[in-house]
Amino acid sequence: MHEEVRASAQDGTYPRPQLVRHRWLDLSGEWDFTYGDEVDPVGPGGVPSDLPRTIVVPYPPESPLSGIHDTGFHRVLWYRRRVTSDEVAETGHGDGRTLLLHFGAVDFAADVWIDGAHVGSHRGGHTPFHVAVPTPGAGFDVVVRAVDDPHDVSQPRGKQDWRVDPHSIWYHRTSGIWQPVWLESVPELHITRVAWRPDVPHDRVHLALELSHRPTRPVEARVTLTRDDRVLAEVGVVLDGPGGDVDIVIPALSTEQGFDELLWSPEHPVLVDARIELVGADGAADGAVDVVASYVGLRSIETAGDTFLLNGRPHPIHGVLSQGYWPQSHLAAPSAAALRAEVELILDLGFTTARLHQKAEDPRLLYWADRLGLMVWVELPSAFQHSDSAVMNLAAEWTEIVRRDASHPSVVAWVPLNESWAVRHIATDPRQQAFARSLYHLTHTLDGSRPVISNDGWEHVESDLLTLHDYTNDAEELSARYGTRAAIAAAVEGVAPFGKRVLVGTPAEAAATASAPVVLSEFGGVAFTPDAGVDSWGYRLVGSADDLDRHLTAIFGALHASTALAGWVYTQLTDTVQERNGLVDENRVPKLPVERIRRIVRGE
Repeated sequence: MHEEVRASAQDGTYPRPQLVRHRWLDLSGEWDFTYGDEVDPVGPGGVPSDLPRTIVVPYPPESPLSGIHDTGFHRVLWYRRRVTSDEVAETGHGDGRTLLLHFGAVDFAADVWIDGAHVGSHRGGHTPFHVAVPTPGAGFDVVVRAVDDPHDVSQPRGKQDWRVDPHSIWYHRTSGIWQPVWLESVPELHITRVAWRPDVPHDRVHLALELSHRPTRPVEARVTLTRDDRVLAEVGVVLDGPGGDVDIVIPALSTEQGFDELLWSPEHPVLVDARIELVGADGAADGAVDVVASYVGLRSIETAGDTFLLNGRPHPIHGVLSQGYWPQSHLAAPSAAALRAEVELILDLGFTTARLHQKAEDPRLLYWADRLGLMVWVELPSAFQHSDSAVMNLAAEWTEIVRRDASHPSVVAWVPLNESWAVRHIATDPRQQAFARSLYHLTHTLDGSRPVISNDGWEHVESDLLTLHDYTNDAEELSARYGTRAAIAAAVEGVAPFGKRVLVGTPAEAAATASAPVVLSEFGGVAFTPDAGVDSWGYRLVGSADDLDRHLTAIFGALHASTALAGWVYTQLTDTVQERNGLVDENRVPKLPVERIRRIVRGE
């Protein structure tokens, strides 16, 4: 990216879409590679002297696109790449600046060496981190050691299988580097994070800024908000610490016309551009001037009675479960363009919402959701064990996920736990209840602007949406259970028809959750494949496209007729390995014509 761009109009390749600098360098491509059990001997500093294989980064070695395609058990992975002086120059690096090496995600734990010196570590397989390059000079060597123990069920694994071959609802593992690696040159004092929180009722937006360190003397952050080259607001604030808060009044929001023109929604996904400039408070730069581009979507999320509200108006959740898995690249997207295509596919099929299931998605997908108008639920990949290690791993990674994604207007709900994974005894164990409760309140502390679902599907402590998973595929039964609020109350009292308790918190928590809007956040799971002899797993199997059409029409129709549901989420968007219950196959080919699926989803 070599020319300054509006953040709201970027091409979708930049790995950090809400904090954009106009020069950067993608380090994707061929790297040297080997597994830890193949390294002999280890060289100085514990770094291997020879990595004999070649891998294509950022694809995990289990995947075909990596060039390795080894789905066996390997705990340790080593990577090496030489960054040349020409590549350093391409970032615009020079004297008085800092060169940063960014990693979008490395599953699970990573250590980084540059020219033989250890420069950083990170734990958490779904979240970004960076290290500073000590002396770029005439280029440098990068070595990465990734540790991903396939048998450690205390890690946030999501649906990555702990067996060699996928079974039931689980799929192949994604280990090591699986999101972009990239270089960026920044001033010595620079902006490290921008966090937006709209306050639509008060005609303003709140901006939290974080800097690389405390400035040696005060600096000024100048913020300009624009929409289609029209200046909406300009403010400046003096910062004398490593961060600060900015309240930005947007006068145009106070008028009825401005309110309608500027608010973000799926039907009208308006993004307001931001330019943030860091300069010396006396007008002179403190070091070099830092300039970043960002964007914000102005919208409000609330619940009232049985209703989910977007911008103060009822907005039913018509969602689909999306696992973000590709056969050729696993959890990594096969390309940046594939992320845009995924959002477009979901919208073309008639959905307004995607529940991003058991995966913290690539931020570039969230950018397209912001830009094209898709609401999303962000979910923490689960561990499969309740232990002190699991508690620490989950809480730490969830904190990073919420901080990373909280500024995206498309994100409308947080899901820290799913179906009691990692808290399998939550119905009777006070410690596991306390953990779910702590994640609920931690999420509200980090971001108080969206609903939080403590344990999606059943066994809620306190949740802002009462979410249920029910795979009955009888349309009449769905109507009987979810057609009215009285029917839902009867269905969730005690042990629900799907065999789980729904409310397990304190009496006050149970009362609050029981009165929240109800979302059937998993239903359907209808499996169909036209390929004879292919193993098919699903909650209901049908034998032909016509059968699939009739069945989907019936079960979607039952939910559209409900007078009590705030929404629903169909399982699922794509086939995933042996799970053949997608509306499209694993290559994103629809099983019915797109327009026909769209009409069924919309109840037309």
